[in-house]
Amino acid sequence: MCGRFVQYNLFQAIQQIFNIDKVSFEVIPNYNVSPTQEILAVVRQDNENKLEKLHWGLVPFWAKDISIGSGMINARAETVSKKPAFRKAFKKRRCLIPANGFYEWKGDKGNKQPYYVSIPSGEAFAFAGLWETWTDKERGEESVYKSCTIITTSASETIREIHHRMPVILDPKFHEKWLSVEIQDPKKLEIILQKGLIHDMKYYPVSKLVNFVKNNGPNCIKRVL
Repeated sequence: MCGRFVQYNLFQAIQQIFNIDKVSFEVIPNYNVSPTQEILAVVRQDNENKLEKLHWGLVPFWAKDISIGSGMINARAETVSKKPAFRKAFKKRRCLIPANGFYEWKGDKGNKQPYYVSIPSGEAFAFAGLWETWTDKERGEESVYKSCTIITTSASETIREIHHRMPVILDPKFHEKWLSVEIQDPKKLEIILQKGLIHDMKYYPVSKLVNFVKNNGPNCIKRVL
């Protein structure tokens, strides 16, 4: 599972790592990204990589309203090609979600210790994601709601001690293939999720400040003893 993560790189870093061609808004660091918030995502449109703002929690095009999105923040790699909520987006609307790290909790209920998880180099990376567009039929085009989900898989040995699931983090060599609109065969896409997965991770304990969405700053990822 992935229920909170971090996006603090400025646009210049995101542009370099993810080969962004266009952006039309200010990139603001977020140290405590939470479900339903607008997050940064890279999508492929008109033969260009574009940085978009999408709500975290995918709302299928057939949904009656956007409330379903709060329960759709993750899609399991094992079933994503078959689930009605995700299978169409899996074929045609995939995205990369830039991140610096994510949070997981371990311990007894009511007293869980949060951990910050990242790749060993400390550099930004990308979650494999899906995106969708939903339109309120009564209000028309003015009510377009763009949303996304993060694909998860079984945790690698490097973090299994704190959680049994983890987001799919793609090796940069697979970024363009994942975004490609030409690849729509579910089997080929499943291979990308398997072969492109980064397994090596590191983690350390952080303050329980991250338990509260209002706390959003560098102290959220500061190591504690």
